[in-house]
Amino acid sequence: MKTGTVNSGEQVDRQTRILDAAMDLLSRHGISGVNMRAVSREAGVALGLVNYYYADKASLIRAALKRVDEHDVALVAPDPALAPEERLLKALRDVVDPDLLTRQYLSLRLHLWALAKANEDFARINDAAFERYVAGLAALIGDARPELSAEECRKRADDIVVLQNGVWLTALLGMDRTATERSISRTEEIAFAP
Repeated sequence: MKTGTVNSGEQVDRQTRILDAAMDLLSRHGISGVNMRAVSREAGVALGLVNYYYADKASLIRAALKRVDEHDVALVAPDPALAPEERLLKALRDVVDPDLLTRQYLSLRLHLWALAKANEDFARINDAAFERYVAGLAALIGDARPELSAEECRKRADDIVVLQNGVWLTALLGMDRTATERSISRTEEIAFAP
């Protein structure tokens, strides 16, 4: 027998659908395409439910930035089942996973980066996320190359991120897979250089 209460699984599913809808709208239409009514329609939920989980458009954008941060940190999370060198290689290759190199995802990233430049609150979230990603990448480099100083690992991580972001931006413009492979090979050269 079903009661009138909603279990936590259903709540998480609804909240996830709402955030997914907001991120989808943002990737397709930019910030002007994100409003509570449009998100409600896209998610297939009542407007009141969107307002229950997210007070306003800014809270939706903050949640989107945090979700992307969680995803990025997962890219550089060490997998204990792999040797340090394999962990680093996996992290360097995961950024060009076909699921990431979609026009929709890359467009979302571009819109979020632009919003972070225009809003101090979003910038703080984005900057902290960027720092977590680069620190995670530097740690992977340090594990794979223990003879390097922490400063050298950080410098290499910074250089690699520049290339990775370039791959994402050019992929949005339709770069071919061969160019992507050359860029990833370059990140591997940077990471493992003597």
